[in-house]
Order: sequence, then C-alpha cells, then structure tokens
Amino acid sequence: MENNPSNLRESLWRRPTDAERAKLHAQPELELEARLTEALVKIPDAAVPSNFTARVLDAVELEAAREIRSRDWTLNWRAWWPRVAVAAAVLIFAGVSFQRYEIHSQRAKLVKNIAMVTAAQPPPSVEVLENLDAIQRMSQAGHADGELLAALQ
Repeated sequence: MENNPSNLRESLWRRPTDAERAKLHAQPELELEARLTEALVKIPDAAVPSNFTARVLDAVELEAAREIRSRDWTLNWRAWWPRVAVAAAVLIFAGVSFQRYEIHSQRAKLVKNIAMVTAAQPPPSVEVLENLDAIQRMSQAGHADGELLAALQ
C-alpha cells in the first residue's frame, strides 16, 4: 500500500502503526493532526446507557417530524379543509338565522301597525264605499280635452 498524503490522512482515522507515525511526524501539515489523534486515543471511552442508540434515533425522528410539521402547516390543506368547512357551515347557519329573525321582526312590526290603525279609526260607512270609484277619479290628475280646446279656439 502506497502512503501518499491522502492515505496518510486516512490512516489518522484509525490507529496508525509506528512506521505511519514516523511518516506523519515528517510532514508538518499532518503532524498537528497526528498529535490530535494520539491525544484522542488516550481519552477513555465514556460510559453510554444501554438505550443510547434508541434515544438518539428517537430524537432524530422527533426533530424531523417537527420540521415537517412546521414547514407544511400553512400548505397542508388536508388539515385546513375540515376547519374551513365547519367555519363556512357556521357562518351560513348564522346568516340564515339572522335573515329569518329580521323577516319575523318586520312582520311583527307590520302586524302591530295594522292593529294600531284598525283600532284607532272606525271602519268606513257603506255610503263612502259606494262612491269609491268617483272619489278615486277625483284624485287622478285631469288630462286636456282635445275637442273642447279646438272648439274654444
């Protein structure tokens, strides 16, 4: 195996042999990494709980789910559709109820006014009703008689 700089750098990822260490110390750009690798080898392994992998994977899944939920909150029509439908149904029901209330209120006022008018005045006599056509003709605006105007000129 040829130890070119890329292979020497890769040898730092594992525990290098004595020959590789000597070559690493000979190259100044890799010596710092070699010393760092040696210092890391001396550090004892930390005690890890038995369910460490499961906890890390759960945390990763939870973070991914949060990201998906936050990203899709505004664009997820499947989540908004039931809310919009319920809100529309409530608004339509409220509008129809208000309209029916207004119509009932207007009819009640009309009935009250009619009852007030009939109670205040006595009904007209029969003679007035017999001459009703003549009274109605009197209230109409008259129109000019063409024959009479021609005779007068």
